[in-house]
Amino acid sequence: MHSLTKTALSFNGIGRRCVALNRFSETRIICRGLTCTAEHENELYDVIISGGGMVGTAMACSLGLDPNLEGKKILLLEAGNKKVMDKVPDAYSTRVSSISPGSATLLSGVGAWDHIMNMRCKPYQKMQVWDACSDALITFDKENLQDEMAYIVENNIIVAALTKQLENLSDQVRVQYKSKVVKYTWPKSHQVADAIPWVQVTLANGQTLQTKLLIGADGPNSMVRREAGIPTVKWNYDQSAVVAVLHLSEPTENNVAWQRFLPTGPIAMLPLSDTESSLVWSTSHRHAEELLQLDEESFVDSINTAFWSNENHSELVETAGSLFRTALSVLMPSAGSARQLPPSVAGIGPKSRIMFPLGMGHASEYIRHRVALIGDAAHRVHPLAGQGANLGFGDVACLTQLLSQAAFNGKDLGAMQHLLEYETERQRHNLPMMAAIDLMKRLYSTNAAPMVVLRTFGLQATNTLPAMKVSMLSPL
Repeated sequence: MHSLTKTALSFNGIGRRCVALNRFSETRIICRGLTCTAEHENELYDVIISGGGMVGTAMACSLGLDPNLEGKKILLLEAGNKKVMDKVPDAYSTRVSSISPGSATLLSGVGAWDHIMNMRCKPYQKMQVWDACSDALITFDKENLQDEMAYIVENNIIVAALTKQLENLSDQVRVQYKSKVVKYTWPKSHQVADAIPWVQVTLANGQTLQTKLLIGADGPNSMVRREAGIPTVKWNYDQSAVVAVLHLSEPTENNVAWQRFLPTGPIAMLPLSDTESSLVWSTSHRHAEELLQLDEESFVDSINTAFWSNENHSELVETAGSLFRTALSVLMPSAGSARQLPPSVAGIGPKSRIMFPLGMGHASEYIRHRVALIGDAAHRVHPLAGQGANLGFGDVACLTQLLSQAAFNGKDLGAMQHLLEYETERQRHNLPMMAAIDLMKRLYSTNAAPMVVLRTFGLQATNTLPAMKVSMLSPL
């Protein structure tokens, strides 16, 4: 069994050396086009970001807006097309993210959050998590928080809002779409005769670019990470996620996120509007395939059963849980929270059912000489806690701050000194979160009575301790 607590995730700093390199003077060339021209051949950039998804685009906006980085040459490379959204689509997308208040602050700081709010965004004030094998539950609500708990936003709306902001930053950030990278050539960490001092990026069209710092934001199958030779600890879970857009039986305020831990994996219902929610159902590969093959009525019945059925309850667990709950109520009469029931589902959005495999991954190093990884290129987590996008936006905030300080101090942006600070700070945050998510996934992947009793006690105890619930709602 893989486990973050048993797998070596040490971060080897041996052999990392930084040599001061003479800064090149360059004339800023502004390009607003989407295609490459000869004038950019072998052009030297201060920063190149590889990957224009949510995290990569946020990184470009964040750097482009930082006053200490004004005048720096920044390039965003995206293999796909420009994500333009003139109007919000009628149908909801199946790929959504739970955006924490900290991530919302970052997106606000780069000028995208107002645009997101004006397009489509659903806040929620409460989250209820409960065990399908017992009556144990935990509720997070506004009493434990300031403002909203989180926001459910479609991924394509986040990217479109950030892309819109990049259009306003064309003097600070150049963007090149339809740009597939075929090769990276790395500088040596020590001076060698005739060696290139920068990272070289070769595109499929034959264009070669150079950069003092390459930021890999190219996802869980990162080419930057692979070509840099950065080891990755990873494994696939025995699960796939089935996602869909759900139509509720009747309109409701729909400001609660629901998650139930089944023996086969967690099922979650996240609010999209007063009449629609987003489904994320993690289950075995075989069951996921079966769910995709069901007709709509049978699929809806399966969802309602998964949220409402008590077929996994046992008399032993119920008795033990009841006694423990009674003891807690005597010790802390006003603590705890009442059970609520999720809304029932009446239908699903057309062609909204898809599945994808789940896994865990973590780069043993986030940096190399003149290279930094962010987002899924550095870490991949199970969706049960909804923290994937938030961890990536945390990387953006941290790396921007350190690069801004380096620029203010007149330092080389690709120097190892501040890149090591980024790696240390983010790993201190990301690793405990990843370990907790992995442990929770494994803890709830069994219906063995002793384990069910233990997690029932743990969930009930946690639900009576507001301070512990607040600490579980980790910011960026």
